[in-house]
Amino acid sequence: MHQYASQDKIPGGGVGLAAPQDGQSSCQFFSDGRRKVDYVLVFYQRKQISVRGSDRLHRLSAPPHPPHRLSVISNGSSTLSGPVGGLGCAAGQRSAGDGEVCVDLAVEVELEADPAEGEMVLIREEFEARLLEAGLEMERDTEVRVYGPSFTRLHVPWQVLSREAEFLKIKIPTKKSYDLKQENGFSASLSEFWRKVNQPFQPNIPQLGHSTTKQLSHCFSRDKLHLFNITSKDTFFDNATRSRIVYEILRRTACTRTSQSMGITTLIAKGVYDSAFPLHDGDYKVVGHSERNDRQLLHDEWARYGAFYKYQPVDLIRKYFGEKIGLYFAWLGVYTQLLIPASMVGIIVFCYGCYTVDMDVPSLEMCDKQQNFTMCPLCDGVCDYWHLSTACGTARASHLFDNPATVFFAIFMSLWVATFLEHWKRRQISLNHSWDLTGLEEEEDHPRPKYETVLLQKRQMMRNKEKKNEKKKKKKKIETGVEKLTWRDRLPGYLINISSILFMFGLTFSAVFGVIVYRIVVSALMAMSPDPETKSNVRVTVTATAVIINLVVILILDEIYGAVAVWLTELEIPRTESNFEQHLILKAFLLKFMNAYAPIFYVAFFKGRFAGRPGDYVYVFNDYRMEECAPGGCLIELCIQLSIIMVGKQLIQNNVFEIGIPKLKKLIRAWKGKGISLEEREEQRARPPQQWNLDYTLVPFEGLTPEYMEMIIQFGFVSLFVASFPLAPLFALLNNVIEIRLDAKKFVTELRRPDAVQAKDIGNTHACTQRRMSTHRSTHRSTSLHSSLTTLFSLSVGIWYNILSGMGKFSVIINAFVISFTSDFIPRLVYQYMYSQTGTMHGFIDHTLSHFNVSNFRPGNAPTSSYLPETTVCRLVPHTPSLSLKPLCRALVVRGLFSIYFSRFGRLDVSTVGPDWCHLVSTVGPDWCHLVSTVGPDWCHLVSTVGPDWCHLVSTVGAPIGVTSLVRWAPIGVTSLAR
Repeated sequence: MHQYASQDKIPGGGVGLAAPQDGQSSCQFFSDGRRKVDYVLVFYQRKQISVRGSDRLHRLSAPPHPPHRLSVISNGSSTLSGPVGGLGCAAGQRSAGDGEVCVDLAVEVELEADPAEGEMVLIREEFEARLLEAGLEMERDTEVRVYGPSFTRLHVPWQVLSREAEFLKIKIPTKKSYDLKQENGFSASLSEFWRKVNQPFQPNIPQLGHSTTKQLSHCFSRDKLHLFNITSKDTFFDNATRSRIVYEILRRTACTRTSQSMGITTLIAKGVYDSAFPLHDGDYKVVGHSERNDRQLLHDEWARYGAFYKYQPVDLIRKYFGEKIGLYFAWLGVYTQLLIPASMVGIIVFCYGCYTVDMDVPSLEMCDKQQNFTMCPLCDGVCDYWHLSTACGTARASHLFDNPATVFFAIFMSLWVATFLEHWKRRQISLNHSWDLTGLEEEEDHPRPKYETVLLQKRQMMRNKEKKNEKKKKKKKIETGVEKLTWRDRLPGYLINISSILFMFGLTFSAVFGVIVYRIVVSALMAMSPDPETKSNVRVTVTATAVIINLVVILILDEIYGAVAVWLTELEIPRTESNFEQHLILKAFLLKFMNAYAPIFYVAFFKGRFAGRPGDYVYVFNDYRMEECAPGGCLIELCIQLSIIMVGKQLIQNNVFEIGIPKLKKLIRAWKGKGISLEEREEQRARPPQQWNLDYTLVPFEGLTPEYMEMIIQFGFVSLFVASFPLAPLFALLNNVIEIRLDAKKFVTELRRPDAVQAKDIGNTHACTQRRMSTHRSTHRSTSLHSSLTTLFSLSVGIWYNILSGMGKFSVIINAFVISFTSDFIPRLVYQYMYSQTGTMHGFIDHTLSHFNVSNFRPGNAPTSSYLPETTVCRLVPHTPSLSLKPLCRALVVRGLFSIYFSRFGRLDVSTVGPDWCHLVSTVGPDWCHLVSTVGPDWCHLVSTVGPDWCHLVSTVGAPIGVTSLVRWAPIGVTSLAR
């Protein structure tokens, strides 16, 4: 072993054999204990096989071997001591010339049952032979298995490593380095103080020490080995780089029997191999006092819940898992860190609501029993009149989330979203520089196996048509050189996609409508109950149970939509994996966005708007009235809806499912393993545990799309309706602190090691998008093809960032409408500055409640029996302008203008407004009647009464300095309404 180690230190030396390094287990190496296993191919034996031919005769004549037999196949570059397939070199015997173990490759396999299995065996033999031609070294099981997985281990020698690293242009640190600029004076003292303060929060990773130098990196070149610090060829390339190189060879090595260009991806899709994966760096548990490997470091300093207060070792994550996964956890860390100030401000806003709840005049008036506001019945016939003071608890709770500080918090969150996106862009650029990704190019991706299968079917169909034409002696010939699938080939898939998405939208709306019907029916049934306690708890019971039903429906549909999105994307037959991922993300996001937020949108903007009024109510199924908002407004119900759905979805889906489903899959695999024979179990117990066996029992890595998706949906909860629930950032922060460690534990201990993938940003969704030159013939592509591919990929870069940016802009509009139309903030300001005699909120409740003469009830609508028979007039919230036109119209004008003002300010586009409000209004469009007609039929009439010259109206405002100024000048524009 010392002999090979000394050779490895010489650049350009002979083939070296890797000895186990510190912290690495010998179970990660070939049977010789020297060559490291860089990759594993697994196929699952389901049928009994028998081996015949010269190899079988040799086994019968040879001395008995242990139950577990291995064969090591050379890479074809070394000279064997005997002919391949001869009997002069027994399995397991080492050749004196090159240190290889030779075996008989001429093995004839006889299947006793399934002929298709024989075809797979032939495909595997051809594929593995091509891998040997590519220079890989191979070790596989030679024992005859009746049932269970069979492993083929791969090792990449130095010659192949150096060749592929040069071909892939992998950047390697050189011997040259430069000193980083050092701070001086007060800034240096401040940095040193901050470093000491942060020291307890830093993970104990040796590589993360503060360094004053940085090594220059250069693309690896075999002609410039003197530039690199090669102390040992065995450790010069880390394990992630070695596995990446092997995967590149596996991915581009084609098999003629499959008639497709993809390598291992096609074989896995066709069932030739069950899986292919790189190995973890040994066990994640530290045994004794040995030096910890990277996996153990990640487990101790990152994947433990006890390390929740520490920063993430992003550089080590990138080194072990690759840039793509490293960028995900870096993004999640930035998002979680910036939730801290948002949570603090949200807590302050909530505390402000708690502190001022006893000083809120409207809620005090609602709770005052001396006011004696008699409200109209909540249902027809069986419901009685009721006093507004019974809704005191709802009114006080509503003030906790509906107060002047809520507007400030909504503006703050709008700025927070923009700050978060900009901060992540800076962080991403910094990581690209430190990880040497600035010059990373995006290259062509290979076609997917299904795409090539459909293309082959189309070519075969065209050939059959041509043969038929030749038989019929037709002059017209059909072109058989089909290069790609056209939109006509994908048209059935597109039609199914459109119809299915529309159907699922309808399913989501039907689920929401079903919950609405449930609320209406249960409210009416509980109102008929003779028990007074049941009647008093109608709203609380109905709201709580309805939200729980919504949550259950959302969780069920979310899982269904995820599977349906994959199925629909497969029907489109995308050409590459990157295109597949893009289409899948867009479909899954659209469906899950609609599913998660549809109930919240209903409560925020539609509930109570279509209930009608006494004498003209809107009914469902001709018997049940549409539901109305609570006396305190719909905002408290929106808060309840948002909080339960958000917290419940995070606890159940993001945490329980992520913990429970891997455990369940592990139990299922263990249960399936009980089907093997007793002899096989005893044989497995007798064998030492090998790393490839341990890793095969882990869950396969299925990509980062689900991880990103759940965080994007959470980001929507935090940003879209945060005006109704200021504590949303706090709950998101608590969830993410657990989510980071949960994901870390899953990646380190429960998932197979994913392929190390290079990526420059969070928009590269597929493992192969950023890979360099997957095939040798890619270097000869035309310039036009390269430019078209560059354009294609440039559109896909940053898909997650684009979704975040779009949701951030959309959140400004949503929060503006929540404050304007769902909250009572605008009506209160209108009353205070336009109607109040004292300039206070006293009398607000009496002002907003409309009067209705009970004698105008339609037959059957009035209470059949009442505890208040003397009632002649009942009060109700004016949900239609036909009862109280002037106050409502004035409030509507102010609400509309406030929405425009807030949206412009929230999008950080205030500079375009300036002192000229005419410019602001003109950006909406010249036809205001057409704009506002979508809100209600009376808006055009409302706007036309103000005057045709809107610029003249708003020019009286001047430079906007606050909401109060908007309300103060409102009477100028709506005076004509009072006439």
